[in-house]
Amino acid sequence: MANLTVSGHFVLAALSGAEYQQQDSSAMLRRAGISPELIRTPGARVSSAQFTRLMQVIWEAMQDEFMGMGPRRCRPGTFATMCTLILEHSTLESGLERAEHFSHLFDSTVCMGLERASDRASLVLHLDPPVHDPHYFLRESILVIWHRLFSWLIGQAITLKEARFDYPAPRHADEYRHIFHCPLAFDADRTELIFDARFLTAPIIRDRPEMRRFLKTSPADLLARPDEGNSYTGRIRALIGRDFSQALPDFEWIASELHVSPQTLRRRLKQENTSFQEIKDLLRRDLAIYHLGRGERSINEIAHLVGFTEPSTFHRAFKKWTGMTPGAWREEEVGAES
Repeated sequence: MANLTVSGHFVLAALSGAEYQQQDSSAMLRRAGISPELIRTPGARVSSAQFTRLMQVIWEAMQDEFMGMGPRRCRPGTFATMCTLILEHSTLESGLERAEHFSHLFDSTVCMGLERASDRASLVLHLDPPVHDPHYFLRESILVIWHRLFSWLIGQAITLKEARFDYPAPRHADEYRHIFHCPLAFDADRTELIFDARFLTAPIIRDRPEMRRFLKTSPADLLARPDEGNSYTGRIRALIGRDFSQALPDFEWIASELHVSPQTLRRRLKQENTSFQEIKDLLRRDLAIYHLGRGERSINEIAHLVGFTEPSTFHRAFKKWTGMTPGAWREEEVGAES
């Protein structure tokens, strides 16, 4: 969905390696159409398209798919080569094993490993020093990319049972709820994603033409659109749509469209660490940011479109979401594009 947004925290975290190597992060932001001033305000967010572009700018400028955070450079094309090799395999398990073997051949200090125990499987992150990753962005990126990539390869979401991290809950830990959609554990003995082993027998259904199209925007697009189709949250967002000026579908209708009972859907959303009300509120926020950035509608029109009968109520809600008024946000967006 074009209207998803990404927290400004992840924008700044993605640039930490570039700044550590004394590169011009403000220039990278401007190339991606992001205001360097706006992104440093509390509550700042960017569109998924802006974040995708920023990741591409960072990789191109640094010639490093680890964004200056790893112990050594990961040259552009490494991810694409791994994806091409995976296509030779027929199941998720054999594809994961090939990816693990490839990552060990390339750089054993930053790699993922597959482990299986009875009916549970784990993708385990191995990350050895020295690594410059003060905001945990490299760790988060690798986990998200592997999970989203292999979900795409088998054509279905790999539902996570738990995500575990070998570091304390960071200040942005609340964002993890919307990334991993599962129970979270911090200060664990290792960093891993745990899922049902039944997924390992799922066939890889993608072919080379599909992979070529996929790689035009990946893996940046995987990071920018973490929940699209891969969770009940993403599916509900799609069913609600983009026009809040009309009556929204109720929870019972949503459940019937997803072929589950309302009780089951509430339980699924609880497992994803969210609720129907939160999904609607965050979708309003993302839609408002999307329309403000396009500049095609007045602020009052946007207020109506995202479901506010009074512009003043919209102004208060937007400032609560982002720390800025809609007008100030739009001015910063225009300044970034000029």
